[in-house]
Amino acid sequence: MICVCAMRTPGSPAELERRRRLAVRRLQEGYSPGEVAAVLGVDLRSIRRWRSAVDVGGSAALASRAGAGRRPKLDHTQVKVVHRWLSQSPIEWGFDTELWTAGRVAELIRRAWEVHFNRRYLCAWLQANGYTPQKPQRVPRERDERVIAGWRREVWPRIQKKCVASGET
Repeated sequence: MICVCAMRTPGSPAELERRRRLAVRRLQEGYSPGEVAAVLGVDLRSIRRWRSAVDVGGSAALASRAGAGRRPKLDHTQVKVVHRWLSQSPIEWGFDTELWTAGRVAELIRRAWEVHFNRRYLCAWLQANGYTPQKPQRVPRERDERVIAGWRREVWPRIQKKCVASGET
């Protein structure tokens, strides 16, 4: 069985409204619903629905409407601020490690704007905004960069010479 799901045509609300108005205008000019649907790349049922809407509610029936669903908790400027935070180190914001977590981001948002986010939702929001889960690179406490540099400078060349001399690569 093939499922054909109704999917909204891509475009801004203003563009979709312009397309609906064009379709009705073409119908009034005498084009058939099939021709208009083919030219605009929409389903024939949409053309018929738009024509019926104009018949019942006039031209205003084709006007774009506000999107469905809940309004975002953060406005565009606040989202940009969050992106700026994420480009900085969490340590600069008073956290103990270099790891950004959803909980930490939620805490900063709560502090800045008193907006509460569920951590699970914030994980999905971060991923949708291009941030992927990261694991911090662990660095042993005993690591001494001077000792490592000395080993690379003195011991590693000897090991390489032995490998070349014995024919190993």
